[in-house]
Amino acid sequence: MGYFPELVNKVVLVIGSKQGIGESIVATFLKEGAIVVAADIGFSEENLTAINEQLYQIKLDISQETAIESLVEQLENYRVIPEVFVDVAGISTMDFLTESQTTDFDKVYAVNTRGAYLSSKHIAKLMQKHQIQGRILFLASQAGKNGYRGMSAYVASKHAVLGLCKTLALEVAAQGILVNAVCPGIIETPMKHRERIEGGAIRGMTAQEVLEEDNSQVPLGRTGTPQDVANVVLFLASPLASYMTGQAINVTGGMTMN
Repeated sequence: MGYFPELVNKVVLVIGSKQGIGESIVATFLKEGAIVVAADIGFSEENLTAINEQLYQIKLDISQETAIESLVEQLENYRVIPEVFVDVAGISTMDFLTESQTTDFDKVYAVNTRGAYLSSKHIAKLMQKHQIQGRILFLASQAGKNGYRGMSAYVASKHAVLGLCKTLALEVAAQGILVNAVCPGIIETPMKHRERIEGGAIRGMTAQEVLEEDNSQVPLGRTGTPQDVANVVLFLASPLASYMTGQAINVTGGMTMN
């Protein structure tokens, strides 16, 4: 039994759902009895596929508008119109700005920012078309509020996501669509583990030393889990968050407090 009976049979679209935070978000909504459409570039089937009565999957490159348009068409054909949309898709590169490659910057922006723009644009239009007073949730980052060494492209992309969130929140408020962002701190995911290796290398540190530094920066004394983030996403999708829009909620163990 879930926490929110109101979410039973609600359609939830999660892009970036195969691992890490996205995987936990999918599992959390399934436990609530929601119908989940899980999209990720790592899935194999490019057509919307029913895994069971509660779960659909589809391969999706969020940086390509034609792929988003195809997704929307298939959602309508299957009559699974999202009432909650969560954009989790994100990538990062590790290098100092002066040493960075422009191609890496463009790659990060294509997924993190262009992807957030394209997906929210088309899903918001879909909600409006079907007169759904839905929820749109961006997974930003505390990197959308702070600067971090060796992560210029990622930091810039997540600052931009918060700008998109605030603007869209204003533009769709009259239709009853709520738009918010979740800003995770240091969360134990495969991407974070890779960042410790690559980031440590450019700073002359081991991954273990970076982990110890990470823990020392968090007032609660530990890094976060994907479930810590999924819990806040669930709250923002629930009736308890019905008077919240345009917000960027930190899930950082106190590491970021603004």
